[in-house]
Amino acid sequence: MDRRFETQVINDEILEKLSLINRYNFLNENLSLMLNEKQFAFLKEVQNFSLKYEREKKITHGLEEDVYEWYPDFGKQGYITRQHAYECIDLNYKEFGMTMDFMRILALDFFDPQFTMGSGATVICINPIYEHHDNVPVRLEALKELVTGQSPGCLLITEPERGSDAVHMLTICQEQEDGSFILNGTKIFNTNAPRSKWAVAYATAEKNNGNLMAQFLINTSWEGWNCERVGISWVPKLYLGKENFSNLRVPKEYILGPVGKGREHLFEGLVPERISIAVRGVSECWGALAHAIIYANMRRQFDKEILLFQGVGFTLTDLMAKTTALTHGILKFCETYDEKMEKYGGKLPENISRAFVALGSQYKYNCALLSKKVCYEAANLMGGAGLCDNTLMQDYVNISRIQEIIGGSRQIQQFIMSRNLRYLFKNL
Repeated sequence: MDRRFETQVINDEILEKLSLINRYNFLNENLSLMLNEKQFAFLKEVQNFSLKYEREKKITHGLEEDVYEWYPDFGKQGYITRQHAYECIDLNYKEFGMTMDFMRILALDFFDPQFTMGSGATVICINPIYEHHDNVPVRLEALKELVTGQSPGCLLITEPERGSDAVHMLTICQEQEDGSFILNGTKIFNTNAPRSKWAVAYATAEKNNGNLMAQFLINTSWEGWNCERVGISWVPKLYLGKENFSNLRVPKEYILGPVGKGREHLFEGLVPERISIAVRGVSECWGALAHAIIYANMRRQFDKEILLFQGVGFTLTDLMAKTTALTHGILKFCETYDEKMEKYGGKLPENISRAFVALGSQYKYNCALLSKKVCYEAANLMGGAGLCDNTLMQDYVNISRIQEIIGGSRQIQQFIMSRNLRYLFKNL
């Protein structure tokens, strides 16, 4: 049997029990009362494809595997994103919305956490193109390629000297007589960028002036696109980039948001981005718990299963209770978001949108914190078996450290939440 490691340290019996199908069974048993019939059916659909794919492709989840090679296969099934039906590109998915995307992420994160994080970066590239394609053929072409997995995508906001300060950008866009724009500047820490054909980027007509921001769709084959890989040891199979725009010309039909609209477009994407990160955080909790609970039921020490020691069993029950409670909350958020989007035709009123922004930050903040705690504690309870490369636990531990930084750091989420407290007070 193929393994993802060079040196086996966990015995065959336990490794077999830690198989993807058993971890899925653990998840399904815990979610069976939480999900409705439609949600559960879609979760199992994605799980069944992932099980078959792992078996037929002989996936070991080892470092030598290229997760980007899996995109077309998952994309053909509609498993890159399900946030929309995508009728505009003739896909018309039957099951879609934030709740169904939750189910997709749950299943894929058990399959491979790094692949799921990378596909998440593609989704936040897809969303602005979907919102602002305006039936322009080149935009629809890019959208279809991304949704169907023909190429990963990336979103370029962060800059080396600006970090979480997305408003005061230094990357400059200069409009030309023919309506095109010339971009100059540098972006950094953008997941998938070195492997992406398509990128969505933001720039401003005047440095540090967010009111003059614009939004662009970029084909990375264009002259003036220069991208280097940034080494992030916690996600060795993902490609993060540092991009330099050197007189990069963006034709008129690729402008998703003109000068003055970029800031608005940027902020409208924050809720789905942050709630997706929160969903991945909860998914990582379930993945880590599945490993640790199966392991603790089989690993014997001092003549009995280690689950029976209070220090192990009680810790796992505490982590399990917190994960279950937060999962309920995230599920309710997704269901409510879908209901409101349907009610208002995809364009939320300002007061409802503001409420979702605050809630999204709350869940992103809490899920990132819980993921960090659960993944570390679960790995710790497994001892050396939780730290070596014999299971996906090292991916869960590593990615759980990143969740607090991507999509706005912990402190940014706290800042947004504190501003909301002020808003609530003013409206008493």
